Amino acid sequence: MTTSPLTLRRAGDSPALLGLLGIVGFAALLEILPRVGVLKAEYFPPTSKIIAALFDEFGRGGFWQAVVGTVTTWLIGLAIAVVAGIVLGIVIGSVPALRLATASTIEFLRPIPSVALLPLAIVLFSAPIRSILLLVVYASFWQVLIQVLHGVTDVDPVARETAASYRLNRWRQARYLVWPTTLPYAMTGIRLAASVALVLTITGELLIGGTKGIGEEIAVAQSSIAVPSMYALIVVSGLIGLIANLATRRAERLVLAWHPSVRRELPL
Repeated sequence: MTTSPLTLRRAGDSPALLGLLGIVGFAALLEILPRVGVLKAEYFPPTSKIIAALFDEFGRGGFWQAVVGTVTTWLIGLAIAVVAGIVLGIVIGSVPALRLATASTIEFLRPIPSVALLPLAIVLFSAPIRSILLLVVYASFWQVLIQVLHGVTDVDPVARETAASYRLNRWRQARYLVWPTTLPYAMTGIRLAASVALVLTITGELLIGGTKGIGEEIAVAQSSIAVPSMYALIVVSGLIGLIANLATRRAERLVLAWHPSVRRELPL
């Protein structure tokens, strides 16, 4: 089967269609290569078997409990990280002395992989959900904080001087000057943090267990040598991530509908 130039041209005009064609092509390769012996079917089952296992998972009550558990942990950790990152980012960024005092500490702590805190999380919290939340919040927090700090420092100096000349207090400056400038940066941080939080949620469930999440279901399928089910659950993880990314991008467009960068993206 060949693809016509017209189809390719339309796909180029539509990133979503181009991505769909890529997925279809990859699924076709994964269906063919194991059947012709290029890939070992016991490690790389054909796409048809993965889809069949996926529908089997949809009919299992434990699967939906795992999905709810993963999404709940992800949202709780993300919410904590967003609130803490925005509040601390505005406070630290608005006080030059405080920003200078914390700059070295932030640059030291930010690169530490959150997974490296796993032993500490297990020691501190007996409940697995709390250990996972520590990893999620730690990894996501920096995404929001750094973006908000950049947003606060991006405030126009002339606008600051104008606000000072009108004798606006700190609260009014934060509300009418700092926040509108910082909001686009904060939304970018939230979008990045959403992806990082989901990755850490599933990783924590894989490593810690006892959480009734997608990560634990993947670990159980792997230990049971249920390879098609394992891949089906991995596909579900990807679908959750895709939905999360689309949702955060949609929220970003709605919140920043007034911003020039978003208005240029909207169709006339």
